[in-house]
This record gives sequence, structure tokens and C-alpha cells, in this order.
Amino acid sequence: MSGIEVVDPGEVGLCAERLARIPAFFEPYLSKGRLPCVAALVARGGAVAHLSFQGATEMGGDRAIDEQTIYRIYSMTKPVTSTAAMMLFEEGLLRLDHEVHRYIPEFRDVMVWDGGSPDAPRLRRPDRAMTVRDLFLHTSGLTYAFLQQHPVDALYRQRGLEYGGWKGDLKSFCEGLASAPLVFSPGEAWNYSNATDVLGRVVEVASGMTLEAFFRDRIFKPLGMTDTGFHISDERIDRLMACYWRNPETGKIIQSDPGGRASAYSRPPNVLSGGGGLVSTIGDYFKFCLMLIQGGELNGVRLLSPKTVEFMTRNHLPGNQTIAQMGDKTFSETRMDGSGFGLGWAVTTDVTATTQPGSEGTYSWGGMASTFFWIDPAEDLIAIQMTQLMPSASYPIRPQLQQLVYAAIID
Repeated sequence: MSGIEVVDPGEVGLCAERLARIPAFFEPYLSKGRLPCVAALVARGGAVAHLSFQGATEMGGDRAIDEQTIYRIYSMTKPVTSTAAMMLFEEGLLRLDHEVHRYIPEFRDVMVWDGGSPDAPRLRRPDRAMTVRDLFLHTSGLTYAFLQQHPVDALYRQRGLEYGGWKGDLKSFCEGLASAPLVFSPGEAWNYSNATDVLGRVVEVASGMTLEAFFRDRIFKPLGMTDTGFHISDERIDRLMACYWRNPETGKIIQSDPGGRASAYSRPPNVLSGGGGLVSTIGDYFKFCLMLIQGGELNGVRLLSPKTVEFMTRNHLPGNQTIAQMGDKTFSETRMDGSGFGLGWAVTTDVTATTQPGSEGTYSWGGMASTFFWIDPAEDLIAIQMTQLMPSASYPIRPQLQQLVYAAIID
């Protein structure tokens, strides 16, 4: 997306002076070498009222980021996959209460961890089958290799169950996940996981298309998201922002992919990761968010019905529990206090528990490299933040942006 039009903030009930605090606040992060860049977009009533770009495409570089800069959005891929699955739901091609093994037969025989060690696990049968709904909600019992919180995480690492290094395709990757034990019986708890990658495979099976083709033909082209995908064409590869990693113990920041930052995205990946494989621009992702806040429609193109979006943005955790209540403080790409989980994102259920202003019903998610978005239907508000620093918990830049944005609402 190029040429994003920015309106006078006063036209949409926002204060220009207060929005100007956003780049002023984040400037020390850049000048002190803590972040390579910060891009921020704030829109209300469908109109962009603030758009700022700070920093360069490489730490200390002289090429400024702009609307054309492409970022690894990692787990902000999850809402896109969830949208794809609900498009198929609307067509009657899948159901939330369907067992996952209807689409991926190997999950019929999945077992649950019951003690032992990664080399000699003790296993039991699950109390019930994993459902498609569990994949949306991260209540499937699956996990992530990088979490390092449970012996099954270590077992994933032993078996190479990390999509970036997997030699096979998405189908074989999901079969590999099915051969490993679950952390718990489906529905028993909340655990951030490869579940959305499995949901991506369900999309492939239900649609008869690869996930890349479905995204391209059914979502990106219709919405005009021309710079979003699993890989980047040769003529656009130099627009990819460098990515960095901060050592949590020393605070030292290094480039995560020195000397070859574009190599992983210059060709299609083996595993089309619906959980974290996409790159995008701030303008492209704004189009996706605008489609959602407008009830599933953008510029005459309808992907979802308003009732489906409304359904997706409710808290679906059992008993209206929060992530914190079900997840026991496991890793998440959002703060857990006051947040439940919908079909693809966190949903605010208790504003006071989040410790800052906001609205119940706000839905949001972020990515491993500190990208973030939230949509507040009550305020007709969209905000997106882009940078490239891992892990996403390095600095509290997400709640800080939220503080600044809500402080700018004057009407």
C-alpha cells in the first residue's frame, strides 16, 4: 500500500498534539540503540489520523523506513489463518466441533504426556479428541519447541519440530506434530503452540488449495495486500527490514540474520506456516484490520459476514476464563491479565485488569519481532506498531503505545 492518506486527527475525535507524543516517546529507544525502528499507525472511523516512521532499515543505517518497508510479522499471521478458516466455515466446509483427525488422520492416534523424559515419555490417551475450535484457541495440547517450559517442548526440539528448519512440507510437519505427545488433554488448559500451523493445514485440506494460494487468491488479492506473503520477489527483497535479537540477560542486541537477512524470504518456505510465516507492510496489514472492523468487508469485497466477525471476537475460553486463568502464565504474545481468547486473537474481557484504559471487546495480537496490532470496536479504533526486535517481551512498547493512543482520544 502506498500513499496512505492521513486526515486531521480532530476530524475523528483525536488530538494531534497528543498523537505527536508517540514518535517523541519512542525516540529514546532509537537514539539509545534499543530498537532499529518504530512505525506506528492509528486510525479511527476508518481514517488514518497518525502515521509515523522512525529509524532505519538497519540499526545505525541511513536508509529510513517508510510505507514500503516490509516486516516479518510472525504470529500476526495467525489472525489471517483464522480468517481463512472462518471463510471456509461460512461455506460449510468445516465446523468448529469437528475432530481435527477428520482433516489430518494422524491426529486420531495422538497421545498425551503422562510423565517420564523426552527420551522415554510415559503416555496416555486424551480425555477427548482435539477439535478445530481447540486449534483456534490454543487449547489443543500442542506446544512450541522454543518455549522450553515442558518436557514435550524438548521432545519437539529433539525431533526438529520447528517450521523454520523442517525439511518437509506443511502436511508432513503436521504429521510430525501428531506423532509427538500433547502437553495436556485437549480443552484442559491454554498453551501457545503450533496449533495455528495445524489450522493452516486444515484450511488446505478443506479448500483443496495450498495455504499460499488460498491467502493470495481469497484474501490478499481481493484486499489489495500486494506486499504480503510467505516470500518476497526479487524486485522487492531489498525492502525487507533487518531483524534483531536482544539477549535478555546482557541486553546486547545483535542482528539475527547477519549477512543474509533476505535469504529466508527470497524463496518459498518448505512449511507454509499459518502460525508465523508471513511478511507484510504496515499499510497492507491496515487493510486487513480495516476489513475486520468493518464487519468483514473492504471496498466492496466481503470476506466474512458481520455476525461471523462478531462471533470470532468473543471470548471463547470455557467459562469466560482469561488466558492467565487457563494458561498458568505461559508465554503469550499479549498481556494475559484481563484477556480471554477468541477465534484467532486475544480479546479484552476486563479493562481494569489490564491496568490501562481500553474497551472490553478489543481484540489484538502480536509477533515475535515486536510487531503488534489491536482493534477496538467500541472506539472504532485501529492501531498497528511495526519494528523488528526479538523477543517481543524485550521492552513494554506495546502497552506504552496503547497508553499514548488512548490518551489522544478527546471525543
